[in-house]
Parts: sequence; structure tokens; C-alpha cells
Amino acid sequence: MNAKMEPAVLQDCLADFEHINRYWDKVHGIYAAKILPGQYYVTLHDEAIITVLGSCVSACIRDRVFGIGGMNHFMLPDSEGKLEHALRLGSEATRYGNHAMEKMINDILKNGGRRENLEVKIFGGGQIIRDMQTLNIGQRNIQFVKEYARTEGLQISVDETGDIYPRKVMFFPATGRVRVKKLRSLHNKTILERESEYSQKIRTRPVAGDIELF
Repeated sequence: MNAKMEPAVLQDCLADFEHINRYWDKVHGIYAAKILPGQYYVTLHDEAIITVLGSCVSACIRDRVFGIGGMNHFMLPDSEGKLEHALRLGSEATRYGNHAMEKMINDILKNGGRRENLEVKIFGGGQIIRDMQTLNIGQRNIQFVKEYARTEGLQISVDETGDIYPRKVMFFPATGRVRVKKLRSLHNKTILERESEYSQKIRTRPVAGDIELF
């Protein structure tokens, strides 16, 4: 792949995304926005969105006609290690997943996307802790995002979820292209520590107000 020798001009991001880390990716010759657990990013421009997933899930959603799209990175919070109640209608845990999906979709729509043009690709939800006694948080996250898509009438065109490996995901909203790399070995505990910290945060943080899709 031929990378551009000189970085293109970094175009302004949409409002409220100034906190997202954006950098020049020399390999792909494109600017990329790196999102962490609990974050999402929407763009109108030809740039990439990248994240690394363990048991968390990312939905890559774009308007396939106009090219605007985004990626989120979330998990359902557990309750003292138990997630069985998380998929109950109206539960606090499920509201976190709703928040992650609806905020991003609303930003796509209010910046020119059309709901009938949306395509959805989902990634992550790996069982990265290989302990049969450990609740499979990744599977719960997968169940949620699939049920959410069915309820909202959204078609999932790509489903790259499950397995036992973390994933590095790179999404190009302008074209819909996605690159996924399964990380076969972990030389550090960065992913586990990051998701554990995120889980603790959402367990104690109040959920944002209700959101409705328009």
C-alpha cells in the first residue's frame, strides 16, 4: 500500500469531538481518530476511526449514500459481577448500550445522514478471559447490539463478533471499508486494564438522560 508522503490538511471535526485523539496514519495515508472505551466518533470526512476491543463491542454505522458515519466502543455495565439482568427491558445496564447507540446515530442523522440509508457492522465481544467460571461479558454485549438492531429495524451487514481474541478495528466511513486484526497474543494487560477501569466507571456513574431517535 502506498502511503502519502505528506499529511493532508486535518479538517475540523464535528462539534463535541474535539477531545478525540486524531493523528496521521502513515501506513494508510489518512488521518485517523482513535476512540477508547465509552467514546464514539462521527465524521463527514475521508478519515478512519480506530479502536482495540476485548469484551467490548463496536458498531460501525454509516449512511451508505452520503458517506457520513461513525464508530462507538461500549460494554454493558455489570452489577457486582452479574450481567443476567442487563438485557431486561428498561434496566439501567441496557440504557448504557442504548445511550452508546442512539447518541452516535443521532449525530449521523443531524449531520445529513438518512435513517433508511444506514448500514451497520459490528465487532468485538471476545471472551478474552478464558475462565469458565467467569461470566462471558462479551457475549452479553453481542446479544445486546443484535437485539438493538432488530428492535430499531437496522440491518447488520457484517458480524465479526465473539471468539477469544481481542481485535484492532479500523473503519473508513466514507467507503464503508473495515480492516480487522485479531490480536493472537497479548504482551501486556493494557486491554484488560482499560476495560476493567471502564467497567468500574460505568458501574458507579449515573446514566445520561433518555434519548429518542429522530
